[in-house]
Amino acid sequence: MSEPYYITTAIHYPNGKPHIGHAYEMIAADAIARFQRQAGRDVRFQTGTDEHGLKIAQTARARDLTPRQLADEMSAYFSDMANDLNISYDRFIRTVDPDHYAASQAIWAAMEAKGDLYLDRYEGWYSVRDEAFYEEKELTEGEGGVKLSPQGTPVEWTAEETWFFRLSKYQQPLLDLYAANPDFIRPERSRNEVVKFVEGGLVDLSVSRTSFDWGVPVPGSPGHVMYVWVDALTNYLTGTGYPARDSELAHYWPANLHLIGKDITRFHAVYWPAFLMSAEIPLPRQVFAHGFILNRGEKMSKSTGNVADPIELTRLYGVDALRYFLLREVAFGNDGSFSDEAIVTRANADLANSFGNLAQRTLSFIAKNLEGALPEAGRGDPADAELLATIDEAGREFRTAFDSLALNQGLEAWMRAVFACNQYIDVQAPWALRKTDPERMHAVLGTLVRAIRDLAILVLPVIPDSAGKILDQLGQDARDHEALDDKGWYDAAMASDFRLAPPTGVFPRLVLAEEAPV
Repeated sequence: MSEPYYITTAIHYPNGKPHIGHAYEMIAADAIARFQRQAGRDVRFQTGTDEHGLKIAQTARARDLTPRQLADEMSAYFSDMANDLNISYDRFIRTVDPDHYAASQAIWAAMEAKGDLYLDRYEGWYSVRDEAFYEEKELTEGEGGVKLSPQGTPVEWTAEETWFFRLSKYQQPLLDLYAANPDFIRPERSRNEVVKFVEGGLVDLSVSRTSFDWGVPVPGSPGHVMYVWVDALTNYLTGTGYPARDSELAHYWPANLHLIGKDITRFHAVYWPAFLMSAEIPLPRQVFAHGFILNRGEKMSKSTGNVADPIELTRLYGVDALRYFLLREVAFGNDGSFSDEAIVTRANADLANSFGNLAQRTLSFIAKNLEGALPEAGRGDPADAELLATIDEAGREFRTAFDSLALNQGLEAWMRAVFACNQYIDVQAPWALRKTDPERMHAVLGTLVRAIRDLAILVLPVIPDSAGKILDQLGQDARDHEALDDKGWYDAAMASDFRLAPPTGVFPRLVLAEEAPV
């Protein structure tokens, strides 16, 4: 059996429709999951929605809906977006799912059995928007003297009976974890922030609420529902069949990667490992906190009216163009910026003008001049071997970069190989060789067909539909690991008397929405 690989996104809080930041996280996780499947791993990929908490309850009340009605409506926007973006998830989890209630109550019982939960009274600052508690020292003052959280959201004083988790008990175990596993939190910026926060001292955490009832009930404590982050974080275990340690999915735990936004690093890198330590459950291997996607360099907000709808962007420019742009343009782990102009420029330069044009003119030439037959072995030249070596090296760089989550660097290596192919075809000029040296023309075209297939396979995790269409045109309709890794495919295709049909363009040139003809 191949080695398991379990990757998760954060489950998204559906108090509003999804924005491009949600899309970015899903797309990045999907590319990583597809890459790992391509490497032969047994991958499980989970995403979903986090539907409990005071914020949902208040929004539902304002719209004269029940919380469940609102959750059903809003969660559908996120699952629809995942499908529209061609996200290859294995489970779209909802925290209203019955097995998730069971998992949340099971981890609660395990923490209680460890002696890490106790009943007391909480008085302190709470952000409804963040669903988070904050200490006085973390707050700043906004306009009109309003106190703000580190995320810039208003906080309110809360007082109620609550269950507490002995977070303070895990301060040193957490510091020991970070010291022994430097890659547990990435990138380095996030790791440093978390270590500094924990070194500053941890206080016990309020983990239940009595002021509302939209949440997972605390077992054996009527009137209490779990603090939303206990419930939300447990979704990663729910997806492995927890609390059944012998379920058919249990072998996926511990998770290889929790991919999250940098604004929720504390919950995943402090609270979550502490909960797991308490419940005596193995810890995930890595938490990676990606940056924000900015609209023309500015943070998106409803008040400024610059929140981008990812589905509208895909309607205008295509799913794969958006996927490619976000992963190529943004240094993974840092903030990145987008604009319509930037999407169009990048997609046209890299996909339409470079890779798409390379495939189109090569395959069209073969279809027209060789009646679609794959080129026979012709008179070789050192330039042929040099190009294929360049492709192989790009493949190694790509795979190394994706393994280390340097996604944009992997795509940079891929583009260098695409440029090398275009330079090769311009220098070799098979259209001229057709009359002067047909044997050499065959060798050049055969080299290009091999290169195009290898490049399409490399970029398949990022632009699965477009790269898949190119592979289909080459007769490579299988997408499993063994088929993609088949080094004898060319000889087999020739032996089968395969013929290339006249190709259709895969990467249309994009125009800005306001410039598109009506």
